[in-house]
Amino acid sequence: MSPAEVALAAAGGCLALAVVAARVRSSRRALRQRLSAVSARLGDDPGAAERARLDDALGRLERSADNAAEAVSEASSDAIRLRKSLDHIPQGVVICEEGGSVVFRNARAEALMDGRHSNALAAKVVEELLTSTWAGAEPAERTLELFGPPRRTLTVRTLTLDDGQRPLGVVAIIDDISERRRLESIRRDFVANLSHELKTPAGALGLLAETLMSEDDPALAKRLASRIQAEAFRISGIIDELLDLARIEAEEAPRRELLLTDDIVAEAMERSHQVAEQQAVEVVAEAVGPPVSVMGDRRQLVSALQNLLENAARYSDPGTCVRVRTEVFDDHVDLVVQDEGIGIPAQELDRIFERFYRVDQGRSRHTGGTGLGLAIVRHVAQNHSGEVLVESREGEGSTFTLRLPLREIRDQ
Repeated sequence: MSPAEVALAAAGGCLALAVVAARVRSSRRALRQRLSAVSARLGDDPGAAERARLDDALGRLERSADNAAEAVSEASSDAIRLRKSLDHIPQGVVICEEGGSVVFRNARAEALMDGRHSNALAAKVVEELLTSTWAGAEPAERTLELFGPPRRTLTVRTLTLDDGQRPLGVVAIIDDISERRRLESIRRDFVANLSHELKTPAGALGLLAETLMSEDDPALAKRLASRIQAEAFRISGIIDELLDLARIEAEEAPRRELLLTDDIVAEAMERSHQVAEQQAVEVVAEAVGPPVSVMGDRRQLVSALQNLLENAARYSDPGTCVRVRTEVFDDHVDLVVQDEGIGIPAQELDRIFERFYRVDQGRSRHTGGTGLGLAIVRHVAQNHSGEVLVESREGEGSTFTLRLPLREIRDQ
């Protein structure tokens, strides 16, 4: 190759290297610009001097990526905490995004909208309210009566979510108000029944006193006075049992002492003796289990067993027998009262522990019952971490059991 050709080839090589170097510099400059732009989008805005070096741009990008990863982690933790918190509230929560799709249900909402039986109706109503609220951007509310079983009452409220500028979605809040409705119904019934119970003897007292004022016959006047006394005792009995029930309800943690079940039975039998004698009913204590001790409030336990014995006597025919016995098990003791009375219809067993509820209205008024005895028994059982059970067949009698936790077996 001639010297001219060698020189020409060398010049061409230098030109090619220069072109390559220019492209590399251009690529590095473009890469620095892209890295700086990404860093700026991630919240890092470098100065002009820093933008000159590729290593600086890479360092900024790494720092920005670390900050972004930390922010994502914190946001994820916040979302998990929020979800867990919403899972522990008693209301159901359903959140719908802009497009109308449900993006979140808490645990309570899942339980209330599982799509089975009456819950399918609740799910449909929630979906309708979410759709209508999003379309109209107005809050909505609806109450549902679900006949079950079990029977429930739900309220569904929907609200629009926004950031102050535009709507972001809709939230539905589902509240089960069944227990609240039940308590309101009990309160109304209690007030109505109490008014009726007090009005009847009070009215009788007024009529009897008016008749007595114009009566000259000593024998008739004496009978009227006796009736007045009976009605006064009836009002006094209602008031005493109301006060007793209020006190027992207030004493959620009554005073505890070690009590022999035999002593409880003996005292309750003595207190109920007068009612049993008036009804010509015999009360018999049967020895079944060994003598045992329980921890409890003597006054409450004796009152509960006395009410069971008096109820048994009032709803038994003259000449029949009421039996009371103690049955001991590994972890509890049963105080059982069994009668040979009129029994309780199966459809009324769920209501007999309500205040003033009576199976036979006429009979209990004739015998002087107030309708509060079984309510007292139920609250005493609850205060002692126990329960009251009933078995009955109409026309064949009833068996009531006051079940109490067994604390200590006495030496035999």
